[in-house]
Amino acid sequence: MRHNKKFNHLGRKKAHRDALLANMTVSLILHKRIHTTLAKAKALRIYAEPLINRAKEDNTSNRRLVFSYLQNKEAIKELFGPISEKIANRPGGYTRILKTGFRLGDNAKTCFIELVDYNEAMLKDNKEAKAKTRRSRRKSTAAPAAENPVEAAAKEEPELPAAE
Repeated sequence: MRHNKKFNHLGRKKAHRDALLANMTVSLILHKRIHTTLAKAKALRIYAEPLINRAKEDNTSNRRLVFSYLQNKEAIKELFGPISEKIANRPGGYTRILKTGFRLGDNAKTCFIELVDYNEAMLKDNKEAKAKTRRSRRKSTAAPAAENPVEAAAKEEPELPAAE
């Protein structure tokens, strides 16, 4: 039976698992991206996202609650400072997992886990992808029509040099 198998125990006792996830969350907050195994990254996402969500509202009770999990003042300053400003409009999904292959020693699946709003390369690609507004399966045989007939006429007729 599958009783009490809601989350991955990562082969550790509760205290060891909590310490591991707290340390990984601090590293993720401070460095914005960490390299780890896929199982740990999935467990970290479940642990870290509710704490990151608390940072949206900066008050004493939220700071104390997050500090009780992380026990790191620098991480709390970073989380409630620049990170909370970037995630203010995001409804959830603060982390992204990018698979990188397999580790040489034991063939474990490895990946990067990162904060979504801090990957500049993906943000640029996302803005370029939004430039297209319409997708069509049908291929057009005619040339695209100009939006303004005056501009179309100006393009067709070459300008003559002015006589002096």
